[in-house]
Amino acid sequence: MPLTNSQYDAVMRVYEEKQRTARYRLEKNTEIVYEKIPAYRELDKQSASISIAQGRKLLEGDKNALPELKQQLKELSEKKTSLLREHGFPADYLTPAFECNMCHDTGYIGNKKCNCFRTAEINLIYEQSHIKNLLKTENFSSLSYDYYEGEDLEKFTKAVQICQNFVKSFYLDYRNLFFYGTVGTGKSFLSCCIAKELIDKGNLVIYFSAFQLFDTLSKSTFDKDSKEAASGISNDIYDCDLLIIDDLGTELTNSFVSSQLFSCLNNRHLRKKSTIITTNLSLGELRDRYSDRIFSRITSNYDVCKLTGRDIRMQKKTASTAK
Repeated sequence: MPLTNSQYDAVMRVYEEKQRTARYRLEKNTEIVYEKIPAYRELDKQSASISIAQGRKLLEGDKNALPELKQQLKELSEKKTSLLREHGFPADYLTPAFECNMCHDTGYIGNKKCNCFRTAEINLIYEQSHIKNLLKTENFSSLSYDYYEGEDLEKFTKAVQICQNFVKSFYLDYRNLFFYGTVGTGKSFLSCCIAKELIDKGNLVIYFSAFQLFDTLSKSTFDKDSKEAASGISNDIYDCDLLIIDDLGTELTNSFVSSQLFSCLNNRHLRKKSTIITTNLSLGELRDRYSDRIFSRITSNYDVCKLTGRDIRMQKKTASTAK
């Protein structure tokens, strides 16, 4: 998914700041050189005068004007470099210092995005996903089957396969996932595994705990002071490539929450935008807490995965204490 206008503007503001920093540094260095090497300033003035004079000749039809200009500027440049070195300055002291020498901190090489711009896009997507730090440890490379056995292991193995297929077919097949089951069995972990894979491919993934999601939607609806700031993320909630709603059922459920949840799921379904939901609620509790239409929307449009077993966090804690 391409960056939204607000995201693109945010990236470009960073590039504009980089360019301002480079210009400011160059201006300061130039002031220092002019003060310590007055002859350097005179050579700069000569460069300007020669450029104007040769430009006039070029306009008058003198075909030799451009080659002569290039030669004269080259000679002046060599003199300026010699002056810098004679006074203890590096030869490139008055060369603009860009973070990216490929695009000169513009983000573009011609009409094509520079690699640094692509990196900036992915970094921004990570920041806005709300799980940047979490994904450092919770990803497929750290996946382990050691905390499961028997039927629990079978369920987890099947869930992992579903997640991997979800990533592989993401651009070809619209799908949603619903993870439910007992506490600490890997539901949030698997959603993070998927998130990292898709974010690394440049997709916009947004992660919210259920409380964060409904708090954001509430502010965009009722809080005048926060409405403008929240409206942007509200639009992304409906339109991002993947929305992860973690720990559904931990929020304070009321009629507003139920209506907003249905609106969110329905809007994303109509737009064919994938959603992952994790919850500790059973299917019966899900129906009782929300509504039949939400229950129907999830059970009919989501791949439902049940995970069971002992709490992995408690297993890790017990193993750590034993050491």
